[in-house]
Amino acid sequence: MKLFVFGLGYTAGHFVEAYRDHFAEICGTVRSAEKQEALRAAGFQAHRFDAGRGDDGIADELARSDALLVSVPPVAGSDIVLETFSDLITSSSRLRWVGYLSTVGVYGDAGGGWVNEDTPPDPVNDRSRSRVIAERRWLDLGRTSHCSTHLFRLGGIYGPGRNALPRVVQGDARRIIKPGQFFNRIHVADVAQVLMSSIRSPSRNTIYNVVDDEPAPPQDVITYAAKLLGRAPPPEEAFADANLGAMAKSFYGDNKRVLNTRIKRDLGVVLQFPTYRHGLEALLAAGEGAGHSATTPGSAS
Repeated sequence: MKLFVFGLGYTAGHFVEAYRDHFAEICGTVRSAEKQEALRAAGFQAHRFDAGRGDDGIADELARSDALLVSVPPVAGSDIVLETFSDLITSSSRLRWVGYLSTVGVYGDAGGGWVNEDTPPDPVNDRSRSRVIAERRWLDLGRTSHCSTHLFRLGGIYGPGRNALPRVVQGDARRIIKPGQFFNRIHVADVAQVLMSSIRSPSRNTIYNVVDDEPAPPQDVITYAAKLLGRAPPPEEAFADANLGAMAKSFYGDNKRVLNTRIKRDLGVVLQFPTYRHGLEALLAAGEGAGHSATTPGSAS
């Protein structure tokens, strides 16, 4: 099976590194020449693609692919992969599986209540509204093509090199307190196993929430990371008084708890890291927070 990936960044990079032996060939795109060379040195075919402009070889490689993973977010409200390659993807007679990485942000604000894949999207910012439009277009493509299309709505991704432990060590961690606020998370290794499980058992035009078992207030994660490191946690800051950028502040506008029943029931997934505590403990054991950071193809992005 040949896999093509639009956007070999952090998440997709961990996926291809974990399951590279399951594919006869893996090819993907990055945005810079430096990342392209790093991936080629790691044994992956890589092409440059950015803002709808890409290498000439992308179309040929895509036409020879059996599975397609898309981790490129909308740019200025537009899905640049669909704008550039939708005709080729739709007409492909070989492509059988398409996975689009989206976000639980499409559900918007549920006031801390629970949502699942049947909950209608109700985004609260332009970033998530663009995701909803992209999701609909990918599902429409799946209805008019030979391939099975899958949407993966991801929680906040953490893992090697991207977690609370080094932030606590570096002094960058903050405990922002907004009463009743929940965030949803997922370890990058569990994202990878969900994707592989879907490729093995495709289900046409299906949506999956990819989150762990325990939505939690963000300050709890920082407190636990500090405890593991034997450090005092940073001081609490009231959300109303915290000096946050517009992007960071927007995340607090989505308050919900996301159910992950479908990935377990339909794909048979058993999470390696069912809570942030499991994930942080494993990361600490691997050297995170002590000057060590694991590397993957995606870590160059």
